Amino acid sequence: MSTRSRSDRIRFNVGGKIFETTSTTLANAGRDSYFGAFFDSDWNFAAAADDAVHFIDRNPRCFAVLLDLLRTNSLALPPSLPAPLLRREAEFYGLGPHLRSAMWGPFDGNRLHVSSSIPGPAPGDGTCIRGGPHGGCCVAHGSVVQVYDWTMEQRAPINLDYMIVNDVMWVDECNVIVSALGGGMGMFAAEKGEMRHRFRIQHGNEPKGFTAGAMCCSDVNDRVFSSCKGRTNEYGVGVWDRRTGNQVDFFYEPEGWSFGDANRLQWLDGSNCLLVATLFPRKDNCYISLLDFRVKNMVWSWSDIGAPATVDWKRVRDAIALEDNRSICVVNEFEKLGFIDLRSSSGGNGGVRWSSRSRSRLMKFPDGEPCYPKLAMHNGQLFFSMNDCISVFCGFDWVLTSRLRRSHGGPICDFSIGGDRLFALHGEENVFDVWETPPP
Repeated sequence: MSTRSRSDRIRFNVGGKIFETTSTTLANAGRDSYFGAFFDSDWNFAAAADDAVHFIDRNPRCFAVLLDLLRTNSLALPPSLPAPLLRREAEFYGLGPHLRSAMWGPFDGNRLHVSSSIPGPAPGDGTCIRGGPHGGCCVAHGSVVQVYDWTMEQRAPINLDYMIVNDVMWVDECNVIVSALGGGMGMFAAEKGEMRHRFRIQHGNEPKGFTAGAMCCSDVNDRVFSSCKGRTNEYGVGVWDRRTGNQVDFFYEPEGWSFGDANRLQWLDGSNCLLVATLFPRKDNCYISLLDFRVKNMVWSWSDIGAPATVDWKRVRDAIALEDNRSICVVNEFEKLGFIDLRSSSGGNGGVRWSSRSRSRLMKFPDGEPCYPKLAMHNGQLFFSMNDCISVFCGFDWVLTSRLRRSHGGPICDFSIGGDRLFALHGEENVFDVWETPPP
């Protein structure tokens, strides 16, 4: 055997068991992993003495599985090895992304299956669920936000001291922003639940109290947007620097319109505009608009004001912009999709091109509260929840291709997509399901 081959090898003593591998295998772990220290700045292997053994005081059974993952790019998990233990060890070595990609594949709404169901701590009190970029999620329950990492282990909760949570948003793997009724907004550490900073509104150099509602962010310029309702004139959409929490702009709602009660905000990178949708039942009428903050103008708008009472069954419950199609998709409570052309500004309900799919009957919670549908868009696929089911639409004409349904849990009150997972929160039993695509 050549000297080159020997110098390419490295041995580890992990918890008393000897392992031998090569620099090629370790290089698959990446520079940010535990094994990145074995390579120099030019990614050359720093060869050790032939008899050197590196001791690691960790679990040898997990190390064997993770080393095999680096060798083969596939996961072989022994039945006797607890998955939470392997996930913990993978995080120690910086191999969490490798393990995640081996456990579930790239997101495809037509191939999803339920991997787990997680019970909530407060039955009947789930408000919203948000998927994180790392495959974890957070669930709002009244004044508390429960945070889960990608292993579905619960982290320290975010407690707002009796202020009701309106919305939650992940800004990266480590931080979430929470908006609250009468409590404004704050950024919190996802790991420990500690507040990093607050987002404040000032008018005339005076801080103002406000209720923050729906939120979204722009990764391009690190801006955070939120609908705002104040005691005086703080009705509109606030804009802050995500890193500092400093206010950078405010768009006041025009007379006869509604921004402060918005159900959904969505930043559109292509047009540099913000979608603001205020929908029933927040308001008796529906308002959808695009705001251009560069010129401080509402550049497009649609409302059902003046629509005949006989078209109540077509009342919009959620809306989402489809930039590539230059349209806005809307949905009513009868599982009927509609589309509004962004190139027109046709007012009234007649501006919606409703699909020809047959209506289904509106389902209600046990206490009689309606179950309103929700929309989401991911990787060119359109999703919307209705009752206990999530429908998947694909293609230019948005053809129904799949239905995701569980046999228990009751109606879906919210769902979210993040980290190549879909999370569905059930209101009846306060349980959320984790949907994944099987690995290749």
